[in-house]
Amino acid sequence: MKIYTKTGDDGTTSLFGGQRVLKSDLRIECYGTVDELNSQLGVVQSFGTDSELAAMILRIQHLLFTLGADLATPPDATTRIERISGQEVLELEHWIDSLDARLPSLKSFILPGGAVTASGLHVARTICRRAERILILARETEDISDETLRFLNRLSDLLFVMARAENQSKGIDDVKWIPR
Repeated sequence: MKIYTKTGDDGTTSLFGGQRVLKSDLRIECYGTVDELNSQLGVVQSFGTDSELAAMILRIQHLLFTLGADLATPPDATTRIERISGQEVLELEHWIDSLDARLPSLKSFILPGGAVTASGLHVARTICRRAERILILARETEDISDETLRFLNRLSDLLFVMARAENQSKGIDDVKWIPR
């Protein structure tokens, strides 16, 4: 199979099911941002994370491919694909609760940073929040499931907790934001 097809040379791309849309379509922007998030998680992994977090990141990367396919497939498409469901949201919530129980409670905002891996997870969190904002815009005109929105919302929370857990595993304290 060739990498290039030339079908996108006119500024359009295909959704699963064959519908052609502009590459600037909000649905495309959303799953493109999800792809960026997935790539950022690959960068984090390349620096070496705690083994528990490494397993979570790998699972998240697989789920992000599922999410991308979900976003690229309108509900009325004849193509049948795996979609994000409430089960994946519950999985993220379980991880959040498990990691958060081991962390010192937060009494103030913290600054993103610390270990390279934790910093990378904070960047991933901000990319996830951007994907969520684009998804909300896309849902104004597109039929996109509630589960995808809940998934991204929960994932950004998980990435925050993972960054804190990664700093803790490296012996680095959270840096509190101190307002003037």
